[in-house]
Amino acid sequence: MATYCLTVTRLQHALGQGVRRLHVSAALGAKAKVTMSRFEPSSHINYDKLVSNVNIVRKRLNRPLTLSEKIVYGHLDDPAGQEIARGRTYLRLRPDRVAMQDATAQMAMLQFISSGLPRVAVPSTIHCDHLIEAQTGGVQDLQRAKEVNHEVYNFLSSAGAKYGVGFWKPGSGIIHQIILENYAYPGVMLIGTDSHTPNGGGLGSICIGVGGADAVDVMAGIPWELKCPNVIGVKLTGSLSGWTSPKDVILKVAGILTVKGGTGAIVEYHGPGVDSISCTGMATICNMGAEIGATTSVFPYNHRMRTYLQKTGRGDIAALADEYQDVLVPDPGCEYDQVIELNLSELKPHINGPFTPDLAHPVADIGAVAEKNGWPLEVKVGLIGSCTNSSYEDMGRAASLAQQALDHGLKCKAQFTVTPGSEQIRATIERDGYAKVLSDVGGVVLANACGPCIGQWDRRDVKKGEKNTIVTSFNRNFTARNDANPATHAFVTSPEIVTALAIAGSLKFNPETDYLTAADGEKFKLEPPTGDELPARDFDPGQDTYQHPPADGGSLRVDVNPQSNRLQLLEPFDSWSGRDLEDLFVLIKVKGKCTTDHISAAGPWLKFRGHLDNISNNLLIGAVNLENDAVNSIRNQLSGEYGGVPDVAREYKRQGVQWVVVGDANYGEGSSREHAALEPRHLGGRAIIVKSFARIHETNLKKQGLLPLTFADPQDYDKILPNDRISIIGLKSFTPGKPLTAVIKHSDGRQDSVQLNHTFNETQIEWFQAGSALNRMKQLQH
Repeated sequence: MATYCLTVTRLQHALGQGVRRLHVSAALGAKAKVTMSRFEPSSHINYDKLVSNVNIVRKRLNRPLTLSEKIVYGHLDDPAGQEIARGRTYLRLRPDRVAMQDATAQMAMLQFISSGLPRVAVPSTIHCDHLIEAQTGGVQDLQRAKEVNHEVYNFLSSAGAKYGVGFWKPGSGIIHQIILENYAYPGVMLIGTDSHTPNGGGLGSICIGVGGADAVDVMAGIPWELKCPNVIGVKLTGSLSGWTSPKDVILKVAGILTVKGGTGAIVEYHGPGVDSISCTGMATICNMGAEIGATTSVFPYNHRMRTYLQKTGRGDIAALADEYQDVLVPDPGCEYDQVIELNLSELKPHINGPFTPDLAHPVADIGAVAEKNGWPLEVKVGLIGSCTNSSYEDMGRAASLAQQALDHGLKCKAQFTVTPGSEQIRATIERDGYAKVLSDVGGVVLANACGPCIGQWDRRDVKKGEKNTIVTSFNRNFTARNDANPATHAFVTSPEIVTALAIAGSLKFNPETDYLTAADGEKFKLEPPTGDELPARDFDPGQDTYQHPPADGGSLRVDVNPQSNRLQLLEPFDSWSGRDLEDLFVLIKVKGKCTTDHISAAGPWLKFRGHLDNISNNLLIGAVNLENDAVNSIRNQLSGEYGGVPDVAREYKRQGVQWVVVGDANYGEGSSREHAALEPRHLGGRAIIVKSFARIHETNLKKQGLLPLTFADPQDYDKILPNDRISIIGLKSFTPGKPLTAVIKHSDGRQDSVQLNHTFNETQIEWFQAGSALNRMKQLQH
């Protein structure tokens, strides 16, 4: 009876007085069948299956399991027979759900349509967040986006309705915030067509960023492949306080591991320091884990997650997670492949950049470092929000600093923008006064969308090429990413530090020690930021922006206008000829960092994400050509003249010339955009040969029938010249683990042979032979 009363009390507290409350007896009676979300009443959480699979695997491996292993192995298609070896074997998994943002959903849904399947096999959603450009303010920008992108939104809405995919309309918010508020829960496995999908790890989920073709596999009900991840443990001790925020944890970790240190691994946070971090703070840390190349990041289930679930109307899930807590935390004595220890009590505020998210500096040092390196000290714009830092807590802490400035008669010296993460956050901070305070200090509240974080920013205060500094609470700061200006020095930090630097207007300002001058001439210091973790009055949901798919959309039509310049139905890629690839041209030998932003730029190009031929006009236009140190300028080996990369590639395709790209280390880091793989395939590419790959991009290349290959000896990169011809030998006996050979033919008649490694398994080799994973799927249907 005591247990029953305790459960009733907990449920009453959890369910609250909001519109989503359930009758306690009904909740108790249905506790074994708790829905995954309020939008999918027929899809239920199955912790019993998770526990069963974990027990099978634990018995087989005969060792304690980390949390990430429990969730990943708990979703194995065949837990009894699957070969499991960290960093070596490929796992066949059954994720619980799929989420797609609008820029990548276009190609994902076009591929799903091509598959010929009638309806998605798992709960799936589309989120309209990437196509809204920041210009003047949220209301006006949203209305303009609806008009400009009407064709695309209509396609996504109708495709979602026909194939059973939920549709979040423009203005609803950023995909990762919507997932955290509605779909993530402890133990779920979710894949999303965006590299920052790991945001959901803040709620104890395994959420992994993928390309659209991977999403199609899961939506088609096919087991999804993932190389068995290594596990990096980050042990947290102490507690956060003062100016130090959750963002500083990942800024520090990025400085330790660098942009490629997490490749092939899940980062698992643990230790007593975890409990000092809010659920949304944990999400911030997991979100930016994408910048270290991690497969994903995750935190163990705790009371912070329970409270967040309760506050977002999911007390039933919290109660169920409490019952199954053992499977939602790591086993005692589990082992990690690498361990990093951080004392949160000693951690100082950090700021990372410019031009790369792993160049870490304590805020106290950044002024001197900037002066030494000639970086502009004046902060032109401070930008808070984005999928990384737009929680209620983030906005409250920023507003507490803004209020202090206002109390002393000050406004921001820099321009200041605020991006709410979701309609729920926007409505709640507006109700609670945070939005007014941030506006009064000089802020412009933008639409609930990605905006400047992904380059959707019509910036007009500086000219292109003008050297300047911006500070953001975003996650990524590659060259020209935010505003298309390669001279912009972008730094990523916490919303609190962004706000302080925007008020002061200088990188030299250290809010922990430096003084500001009030309007009356009096000197004052900013007190450390404060803010409620969650709203005392619960969240205001704001406007209803969700479109449920009908129970049966089979009779609905999805039309794509053949004359459209935004959307284009896909044609199958050609299958492998059965022969070695001989005398391939070198399209470009890339020098240095080459992210997916360099390969397939975002910003104004986002409008063509549903039209493969049009978006291919941005192929590698941001990559640096080793031959001349120029961007988007390569020698056409047929004519001898220089031209843009996509122009030369198109000419080669017209002439029937196939080609390769040669690149440096960590090629394809950054976004999950599969267009960076689709474009080279569409324009005649056959292989990408580099020192090393980022995980998502390597998989995307395989999915589209390309050969992602790595030099067995990284120094062999130096042997290839821009006018060489390359033959790839050994494809007739292409097997897992067996290297291929590149025969490099130089223009003077000399030849070099170098070994090329690959990570293809048998299934992936079938993708290559069929021409793409989608082609192979169609073959298996007949």
